[in-house]
Amino acid sequence: MGDLASLGDLRGKRVLVRSDLNVPLDGTTITDDGRIRASLPTITALSEAGARVIVCAHLGRPKGAPEERYSLAPVAARLSELLGHEVRFAADTVGPSAHASVDAMSDGDVVLLENLRFNAGETAKTEAERAEFAAALAGLADAYVSDGFGVVHRKQASVYDVATLLPSAMGGLVKTEVDVLRRLTVDPERPYVVVLGGAKVADKLAVIDNLLGKADRLLIGGGMLFTFLAAQGREIGNSLFDADSVAACREYLARASESGVEIVLPVDIVVGAEFAADTEVDVVEADHIPAGAMGLDIGPRSAQLYADKLADARTVFWNGPMGAFEMEPFAAGTLALAQALADVTARGALTVVGGGDSAAAVRRLGFADTQFGHISTGGGASLEYLEGKALPGITILEGKS
Repeated sequence: MGDLASLGDLRGKRVLVRSDLNVPLDGTTITDDGRIRASLPTITALSEAGARVIVCAHLGRPKGAPEERYSLAPVAARLSELLGHEVRFAADTVGPSAHASVDAMSDGDVVLLENLRFNAGETAKTEAERAEFAAALAGLADAYVSDGFGVVHRKQASVYDVATLLPSAMGGLVKTEVDVLRRLTVDPERPYVVVLGGAKVADKLAVIDNLLGKADRLLIGGGMLFTFLAAQGREIGNSLFDADSVAACREYLARASESGVEIVLPVDIVVGAEFAADTEVDVVEADHIPAGAMGLDIGPRSAQLYADKLADARTVFWNGPMGAFEMEPFAAGTLALAQALADVTARGALTVVGGGDSAAAVRRLGFADTQFGHISTGGGASLEYLEGKALPGITILEGKS
């Protein structure tokens, strides 16, 4: 699978880069620019090589037509600040503004196209519709670079189809992500500990199924833990749980016991009467949550237990917060988990924070990216890779190498 060097001399060439710039916004204010920063090295390398860099990306989930709240204009402004020179913004993706912006480029210039998902062809289910939009995108460029890891698990026009039409290469961000994930799946250094949290256990069932044969320990937190507690027959009060996944969780607990994989569940829970920052808070035993209470974080003894279970780890993958970290009363479990990961990183372990809410949590709680081995830009893509699934945006590049 080729890197940027495989594209040869890029001076004067128009290079279409698929980046992941899907950042959180409060109105037009970017609240976390981590994905923009992660995209900088590849964009900078291409610009310094004299390429005419055409960046394309999506933001949010528009329904195939323009929506002002999902415009990439604020991203263009922030990208200009971070690069230290103007990034021209095209007001459409493959229309007159895009063509005019590209035609006006000089060597080393960077243009950002408007939101890919303002075009129905980007996410179309039919290959013909995707192919038509991909051809329009490819018509802007001489070469293609895939550098948006957060979307490589999607068979979309800018991720998959464009790569069939242009000389293509893998950007530095995607290459780093894939290299790290291979270290998690091909002979990982042991003990290998996986920490899974977040709200929905159904989103993690396939990765748990696959990791039961690979990891040494699985630590379970977040809203998904209550489905596991229910599978053990414990009282969970009004806590979030997925009745349809109870049987699967019960099966995983049995398989883990038979195979020697340790599934670790909390011993105490922080509960509240409702999902609110000002709710009355208590700490209760995990095996009997009161009928009127809702579990919203792992408790202090559980946080210490999880830190102890991480202490000797040599490889760690973490996806999903331990509780409702956005609210101060329920942030302690995620904070303690992040600190435990930072500590084992300092002792030389490979630690991978698996994107999405986990990445947002560590930054919001005051941790620097450098305190962890790797912070992924793609939670969904990371999980699908660990499930053993082929990622279309990777396989199309591998097939051309």
